[in-house]
Amino acid sequence: MQPPPKPHPADDLASRSVQAVWHPCTQMKRHETAPPLEIVRGEGVWLVDAQGRRILDAISSWWVNLFGHNQPAIKAAIAAQMDRIEHVMLAGLTHAPVVELSERLRARTGLGHAHYASDGSSATEIALKMSAHYWRNAGQPQKNRFIGLAGGYHGETVGALSVTDVPLFRASYAPLVRLSATVPAPDPRFAPAGMDEAAWVAHCAAELERHLQDHADHTAALIVEPLVQCASGFAFHPPAYLAQVRALCTRYGVHLVADEIAVGMGRTGTLLACEHAGVQPDFLCLSKGLTGGYLPLSVVLTTDAVYQAFYDDDVARGFLHSHSYTGNPLACSAALATLDLLDDAQLAANRELGARLDALFAPLHAHPRLRHGRRLGTIWAWDVADAPADFSRRFAAEALARGALLRPIGSTLYFMPPYVIDTAAAARLRDAVLDALHAVLGAAASSTPATQPALP
Repeated sequence: MQPPPKPHPADDLASRSVQAVWHPCTQMKRHETAPPLEIVRGEGVWLVDAQGRRILDAISSWWVNLFGHNQPAIKAAIAAQMDRIEHVMLAGLTHAPVVELSERLRARTGLGHAHYASDGSSATEIALKMSAHYWRNAGQPQKNRFIGLAGGYHGETVGALSVTDVPLFRASYAPLVRLSATVPAPDPRFAPAGMDEAAWVAHCAAELERHLQDHADHTAALIVEPLVQCASGFAFHPPAYLAQVRALCTRYGVHLVADEIAVGMGRTGTLLACEHAGVQPDFLCLSKGLTGGYLPLSVVLTTDAVYQAFYDDDVARGFLHSHSYTGNPLACSAALATLDLLDDAQLAANRELGARLDALFAPLHAHPRLRHGRRLGTIWAWDVADAPADFSRRFAAEALARGALLRPIGSTLYFMPPYVIDTAAAARLRDAVLDALHAVLGAAASSTPATQPALP
């Protein structure tokens, strides 16, 4: 076992962080040579480090920041709520922000009965437990298995890992995980030669139907990330597949869980990605951008039929799942301010922004080493051909040196910037990426291609 690195001077915050903080999604040994970057403030799409350097937050600080750092309306909403009540338990008590947020989410999604937690993984756990418990209350306790899509990612708690198909996250905990079934996802990149998109979608839907024909009697729910599977390398699938999934779940009596933790809240150009297919799930999971990136909050929304299955004199038939900070008033106030900002006009502006920046990113679409360029709303992704094994780490370092915060997933480069990015900032991002690609790939032609996905 290697000894930990020696402490650095007490005023070196990065070194103190390495000594005291176990950073997420990180092999801590890497920080011996690449210390974490100290961020002291933010403004719009920019982060500012301890040396005063401005860094473009092109991944919205792990996909959560919708309207930029230091957003005045969200800050004001949190501050105003702080003067009233900072937190109160939601069991047997209530408060205005959680009621108003639940009502507004119902109005905008068509789903209600909001059940709150603090993070995306917890939302997944709630949806899975609620689905299985619904079937138990309905007299079908054998319906307690789940289906996920190949390459799906739904969080890192044990239940969420059971429907996650990314070995890097799941393999170490295999003895703890009750594996769910996996069916193909119709990523157009993997369609057989000569098969068009419609045929590929039909093939993947048929694979799902074959599974349901054999196993629907023991299946509680299918969980999907609608249209974009982010953590497995930004695998896209067309809305037609989601529509067929909805029809099959209805036909075979299986719940549809839409994990919109990353793709909801306007990211795809509509409030929900499900809107592109005109479908409504039985369970909807939201988090990340729900509070505009200000405070941790997640929610699961469901149908009246699901809710009624738990409504009974028997306590054991209720949904006895709780988190201490469920429905936190400060977080709910941030979410309300975020919904105020994310009105129909803003959603239309997001669609226009995506199209405008896509034209600006034309040199990336044309780059000889970038393949399968794809965009939906304000999500962009490209696959790097013949990427070196350490592409993600090296590219992130080169991009950061040029003032852009990017974190490729394996050999997949992606952008997911805040909605307030302007043309000038996007042009700087494009140029930083082109320079970083040249720095990493210019001497990488003979290197070993990447096979292990990196951390998102």
